[in-house]
Amino acid sequence: MKFDVSSTALLSCLQSISKVIASKNSLPILDSFLFNLEGNTLTVTASDAETRLVTSVEVMNVQGTGLFAISAKILLDPLKELPEQPLTFDINDENLEIFIHFQNGKYNFIGQKGDTYPRQKPLKENAVTLLIDAPVLLSGVSRSLFATADDELRPVMNGVYFDIHADDLTFVATDGHKLVRLRNLSIQSSEQASFILPKKPANLLKTLLAKETGVVQVKFDDNNAYLTCANFEMVCRLIEGRYPNYNGVIPQENPYKVIIDRISFLNALKRVSVFSNQASSLVKLHLKDNLMTVSAQDIDFSTSAEERIVCQFEGTELNIGFKATYLIEILGNIGSEEVILELADPTRAGLLVPAENAENEDLLMLLMPMMLND
Repeated sequence: MKFDVSSTALLSCLQSISKVIASKNSLPILDSFLFNLEGNTLTVTASDAETRLVTSVEVMNVQGTGLFAISAKILLDPLKELPEQPLTFDINDENLEIFIHFQNGKYNFIGQKGDTYPRQKPLKENAVTLLIDAPVLLSGVSRSLFATADDELRPVMNGVYFDIHADDLTFVATDGHKLVRLRNLSIQSSEQASFILPKKPANLLKTLLAKETGVVQVKFDDNNAYLTCANFEMVCRLIEGRYPNYNGVIPQENPYKVIIDRISFLNALKRVSVFSNQASSLVKLHLKDNLMTVSAQDIDFSTSAEERIVCQFEGTELNIGFKATYLIEILGNIGSEEVILELADPTRAGLLVPAENAENEDLLMLLMPMMLND
C-alpha cells in the first residue's frame, strides 16, 4: 500500500478522535488508530471498547487497499511538530513495515494487523432514529453535562438523559443536589423513547460538535447509540437502567420569585464565595424589599464578606443557603441577561430559570439548599 496525505489534514483528523483512547486499555491494539484505505479515502477509527469514533481524510496517489493499525503515540507526537507538507506512507503488505517520507526525513516502524481490532456490534432491528441539528445537540449536552453525577451505586445518574416525546426532546442531568431540564420544542419524533448517554462520549461530543453545523443522525437501541454527521461517526455503549422521575422532584408552587441580573449575581457570588468555608462553600442569600444580600463566612479563619444586589422581590423576608460552586455553575450555563429564582422556603429546592428562553427552548435548573445554622 502507498498513499500521500497532507500532514495538517492527517493531524487534525487524528486529534479530533484521539481523546477517546484510554490511558490504560484492556486490549493492546486499542492503543492504536485503525486505518482503512479504500480508493482516495482513508478512514480512521479510535476506540476504548465502550466508545468508538470514526472519521476520514482524503489521500492522493493511492496504490492498493487494506487495513492496518498504528500506535497513537508513535504517530501523534511527531506529527504535532511537523510543519504543513505532504507525507508519503509506504506500507509493506507482508510484514506491515511502514515508512513515512516527508520533505527532509523519514520515519520507520512496524504497524499491526487491522483485522484484530474489535468490531462494532450492529444495532437491533427495533432501533429508533432521531435527527437533531448539531447546534441544538451541542447546546443540550453542554448545558446539562455539568449536573451529571459520579456515583458508582447509581450509574444511571452518571450521564445525560435524552427523553424523547412526540413534540419535544428533553435533556436531563442530575446528581441529587442539582438538576437541569432543557426541553427543546423544535425536535419531533414519531415515537416515545429514551436513552442515557454516558459522561465520556458526552464530553467528546462537546468538542466534536463545536465544528459541526449540519444535522446529526442519532440511532439507538437498548444498548448502543450511533451518532453520525458530516465529519465523524460516534458509536457508544449506553448506560442501562431506569432514570429517576425528574419531574416529580421539581416543586410546582413557589410563592417567592426573585428577578435579578444574572451577571451581577454571578460576579457577586464569585467574589463572596472566596470568603466561604472551603469544605462547605456555603453562601447565604437574604431577601428583603427588592434587595438581595449575598454573604459568606469562614469561622475557622475569621473571614467574612457580604454584597448587596438590587433585584425584584416582594414578600416576607427570607434567608436561604446554597453551595456557591453549584450556584456559580448553574448561572454560568444560563444564557439570558436576567434570571428568575423561584423559592418556597429555606428547606425546599430553589428553581432558576431564564427570564427569557431562547426560541423553542424551555430551560429549568434546580438546586437543593443547604442548612443554615442561624
